[in-house]
Amino acid sequence: MKNYSIIHLSAIAVCSILMVSCGGGNDYTNTSRGTGWDVTGKNGFELKTKYKDQDAAPGLVFVEGGTFTMGRVKDDPMHDWNNTPNQQHVQSFYIDETEVTNGMYLEMLDWVKRVFPPEDEQYRGIYNGAVPDTLVWRNRLGYNEEMTKNYLRFPSYANYPVVGVSWIQAVEFCNWRTDRVNEKILVDQGYVPKDQLGKATATELFNTETYLNAPTLVYGGNDSITRGGKRSEQLEKTRGKLAERRDTDTTGLYVRREDGILLPGAYRLPTEAEWEYAALGMGSVREYNAYRGRKKYPWNGQYTRSGDRKTRGDHLANFKQGDGDYGGIAGWSDDGADITAPIKSYEPNDFGVYDMAGNVSEWVADVYRPIVDDEFNDFNYYRGNVYTKNSIGPDGKVEVVSADSIDYDTLSNGKLIARTIPGEIKQVAVDDEETYLRTNFDRSDNRNFRDGDSQSSKYFGTADELDPDQRMYDSPQHRVSVDADGNVIREYDQANTRSTLIDNEVRVIKGGSWRDREYWLDPATRRFYPQDMAKDDLGFRCAMSRIGSKSKKSKSPRN
Repeated sequence: MKNYSIIHLSAIAVCSILMVSCGGGNDYTNTSRGTGWDVTGKNGFELKTKYKDQDAAPGLVFVEGGTFTMGRVKDDPMHDWNNTPNQQHVQSFYIDETEVTNGMYLEMLDWVKRVFPPEDEQYRGIYNGAVPDTLVWRNRLGYNEEMTKNYLRFPSYANYPVVGVSWIQAVEFCNWRTDRVNEKILVDQGYVPKDQLGKATATELFNTETYLNAPTLVYGGNDSITRGGKRSEQLEKTRGKLAERRDTDTTGLYVRREDGILLPGAYRLPTEAEWEYAALGMGSVREYNAYRGRKKYPWNGQYTRSGDRKTRGDHLANFKQGDGDYGGIAGWSDDGADITAPIKSYEPNDFGVYDMAGNVSEWVADVYRPIVDDEFNDFNYYRGNVYTKNSIGPDGKVEVVSADSIDYDTLSNGKLIARTIPGEIKQVAVDDEETYLRTNFDRSDNRNFRDGDSQSSKYFGTADELDPDQRMYDSPQHRVSVDADGNVIREYDQANTRSTLIDNEVRVIKGGSWRDREYWLDPATRRFYPQDMAKDDLGFRCAMSRIGSKSKKSKSPRN
């Protein structure tokens, strides 16, 4: 018995030694796995080891990524051949639960009007460039004049999807939304005064990237705002004492990316692959580690009416039923809308996302090409990358746009739009410093990579850039200029030799709308439209990348 006890205790001791030697018993909550040093900030370096998880930002729902078949998996009666099936993998991301509504967009317009009053000639282009084109409702042989006046602003339409918004305006809305959400986070966390949200001016604005890269330049350099919250005051005292002991400058007074307080990603338009994946919601046809069957619509089944006992016969989307039939017979088979419908009028798909078929078509981020180049990439596919970097001034600091240095761009339709807003960091194209001897990219503008650039044309090897008459996509080139007196001169391309409308300025639109027939409700269908134009059946929703783990649930991998 005594020998047994000795052997038993020896075995326990050996196991304990092995566990410690393998690191099983070490707790690295407050110490470094690499050096064993303290990482709580006592020695200067601080690591957030207890960061839990990325929370969904306002309005977004979580979409767990995975593999799926992108493109049409049914017959293609239109014979477009622009959505051939291919296998793609999408990382987890977040997407708006609904389309961006008139009410959401009006909130931005109100903010822009207060900060950049259009009465001031210096800022007139900012507000005017943000206002949707309400004239999209006009029809030469139809009476829709009341819609041009009321659809955007009348309270009855507050929860209807915004339309008349160009792709460029949609991108600017995403940027504005990112900054406003992050600014509110700083207010809620006590870094910025509570009353700051209603005090923005053109010379004292918050911008997320400026705050993270050069916090002393945000709010026009007004440190009483940047460090005016209660939390900032506490940090200034504690960090100041620590700096005195070390005889160094006070640091850690601003929120850093490493703190995990601000949004880890930005609001943006979803890529085409993300949009299609979120629209399909393949969870209902998944069985273990395989998809059992195909989905034609965001809902299960082959029809556009519900087959459930309680709701049998009800419409599942808002679309055009037939010639002269935009909703059905009043009081019976009506889909509840003759134009757009209020958000959440129909059931969500398996991801909890509403209206991914019908109501309005939606802008996505991608530049349009007839072919999805899955031979080159099948992970987070996206065409449209234009890589930039922060502009550095002669003093070695980032250059921030001021109220006197706003850049305006004249669009192909002659309208002015602000490309930069005060408070932003100026961006310039990447150059040889970033591209030299790289294998993953070698230029700033990659929109026509392998489909429209010199290397993919019959002029391969002749030059890095093609002459206008050598372009693969010979689209019309309308020219707009401004003379010395400020008059806009529009030159319409009247050449009758143009063979396509595709170029680097057209973007993909996905999904059917209230004007479309059933065919376009398939998430795989794709069309394109100029990025600076708008329609009365075209809206958008925002997305955000998931930073960190693939899933919100901890689960072990299975074969």
